[in-house]
Amino acid sequence: MTQHDSPSLPAHRPGASRQAPESPDDSGPSRTTRSWVPALQYTLGFLTVYLLAICTPWGQRAENALFGLGEQGGEEAWFYPLSGSAYGSTPLPPLELSAKPTLMVGLVVIVVLTLVRRCWWPGCAALGVVILTTGGKEVLKSILPRPDLVGAPENLLDQGFPSGHTAIPAALTLAAVLVVSPRVRPYVATAGVLWLACIAAYSATNGGHRPSEVLGATLLACAFHGLATWLLPPSAAPGATRSPRALPAITLTLALAIALVAGARSDTLTRSLVSAATGFICAALVWYAAIVRPARAARRTRPALG
Repeated sequence: MTQHDSPSLPAHRPGASRQAPESPDDSGPSRTTRSWVPALQYTLGFLTVYLLAICTPWGQRAENALFGLGEQGGEEAWFYPLSGSAYGSTPLPPLELSAKPTLMVGLVVIVVLTLVRRCWWPGCAALGVVILTTGGKEVLKSILPRPDLVGAPENLLDQGFPSGHTAIPAALTLAAVLVVSPRVRPYVATAGVLWLACIAAYSATNGGHRPSEVLGATLLACAFHGLATWLLPPSAAPGATRSPRALPAITLTLALAIALVAGARSDTLTRSLVSAATGFICAALVWYAAIVRPARAARRTRPALG
């Protein structure tokens, strides 16, 4: 057999055997990486806040004591003129009568973004986060008992767990990051957590809600967001996003500053600081759920995909 009669072998291209076939699911974290554990952790956090703050005598005394620091109403809060409670004042969304319009506008924006970007699965997940959070807080406020274990004044027994005013910005922020472009996702999250820090801190300081109710609403929104991202198809799951390195530090610093201003009162420093801390914790929880946790999940998939 001559050299020309030898059977031909397929040409070998350098690196051809190393390149894995492209998978349609490579654009997002896999289902095994997107664990259901975060949703469980937020749910356990929600239940822990409720049991410790609402269902124990010392938890009730601690929060009732905050209402005894200064006036019972919200007149001494710096943000009171923006609350909508003052006669003729325009409420800061979603306070007072602006709560339902804010929620409706937010839902419309999510639907429009879903239609424009044609992100059907993330759009459905975003709507689910908002509807389940806002609807769930109404159900929970009616079924979760608030036992009077310390003989509290009657005006301190009316608040509901969790806070509806805080649930709206928390849910809308977590829903928005699911449907916007990855390029603008960190900036949308920044705007949302700053809004949340303001509303959460003011809700805790003006006498309308206790700190536990504000934290409970945020944890509820994070729990439904974690559940939604876990149920999404891998290709539709939010992945890592590129943003300036300084953005997280800037965002959280501004959130702390806004919480300090929104929670400030002229009659008590302690209540002001506790309210500000509550608003900042809510902002940090939503930032972690919206940006940090998806980025970590996406990074864990890179070795498997490479």
